[in-house]
Amino acid sequence: MNFDIPARTEHYRARIADFVEREILPLEADKMSYDAHGNIALPLLEALRAKARMAGLWCLQLKPESGGAGLGKIDIAVCYEEMNRSIFGPVVFNSAAPDDGNMMVLEALGTPAQKEKWLKPIVEGKVRSAFAMTEPHPGGGSDPSMIMTRAKRRGDKYVVTGRKWFITGAQQASHFILIARTSDDPRHGLSALMFHKDQPGWRIARRIEIMGPEEHGGHCELEFDGLEIPVEDMLAGEGRGMKVTQVRLGPARLTHCMRWLGLSKRCVEIARAYAAERYGFGQRLADRESVQLKLGDLAMRIEIGRILMMKAAWELDRGGFARKEVSMAKVQVANVLHDAADVAIQINGARGYSKDTVLEWIYRYARQARLVDGADEVHKMVLNRFLDEEESGFWRWTVEGEA
Repeated sequence: MNFDIPARTEHYRARIADFVEREILPLEADKMSYDAHGNIALPLLEALRAKARMAGLWCLQLKPESGGAGLGKIDIAVCYEEMNRSIFGPVVFNSAAPDDGNMMVLEALGTPAQKEKWLKPIVEGKVRSAFAMTEPHPGGGSDPSMIMTRAKRRGDKYVVTGRKWFITGAQQASHFILIARTSDDPRHGLSALMFHKDQPGWRIARRIEIMGPEEHGGHCELEFDGLEIPVEDMLAGEGRGMKVTQVRLGPARLTHCMRWLGLSKRCVEIARAYAAERYGFGQRLADRESVQLKLGDLAMRIEIGRILMMKAAWELDRGGFARKEVSMAKVQVANVLHDAADVAIQINGARGYSKDTVLEWIYRYARQARLVDGADEVHKMVLNRFLDEEESGFWRWTVEGEA
């Protein structure tokens, strides 16, 4: 069992850390850097993205032939954690959701023509993208078998009708991946189709206001009323929508964890810095046992999350789906992110509750972590199903040399 990371990975990590420290954190600290929705203003973002590309820190998660660096999941875990020391980090390096997951699934399942048309512009930073799957009641949310949006074949096109909501980034996306029902087959009834924002037959009904800060393009409700999608813009073939979601959402959940660990560590960093300088009743906060216990507990729980995340990354790198490993990591890290922000605010007192630090931003953002890409309860149900199916095999060690 080897927990060492390759020297190449450490080289990327160190360069990312330096870039975040020099280029991003100063902007994060300046309130003039933010747009109306709590994210980095687009003119500043474009300038930073140009610098990241020049520094060779762009799309590290993709293969060289796709415009990336060819890093594996373990490698990008190290890098993504470092990127998200800043709340602005991932989007600067073109490693933020939903583009991140969309690029990965297009790279894995797209035809050469589809990659040229749909993937390349995202990789080049010319367009943003969105993944349209979740629906309002009575449609599909955590249960994709309930998806009601229809894509009916008519000649060489599919005609789409239905609704989606909470679609991240939709207002600024040009390329969309849509999960729709093409038949009532219980196993092969869903398909993935791609469309451009300028195609007629759909609209953004509203941008949904949310509790936390928003990604660029917000979270939107979409209505489809006759959107026509050519057959050649179907991803992976008819009836393979669940395959597409499996390929996309498993790694995407894990990359969320990678980024959330970076934010969790940032919360501890801010809390420790304040506790080291703040005095009360004759001693520093850092010297109080109650504060030490809180920070020590967070350090342990963050490291547990890192280990769970790394095991899942290792399983993906060796060709597995890592469903139970990803579920474990997702629940653990989502909860520790929330608690890290909460503890850091408590240690900082009124300062933590104010906008003088990014803690309140992280706290509002963290609440969604237990909902997006599967609520905690869904992932725990998945783990229980594995327990029922595997019984004592659930705990089995992987033997060296096994595929």
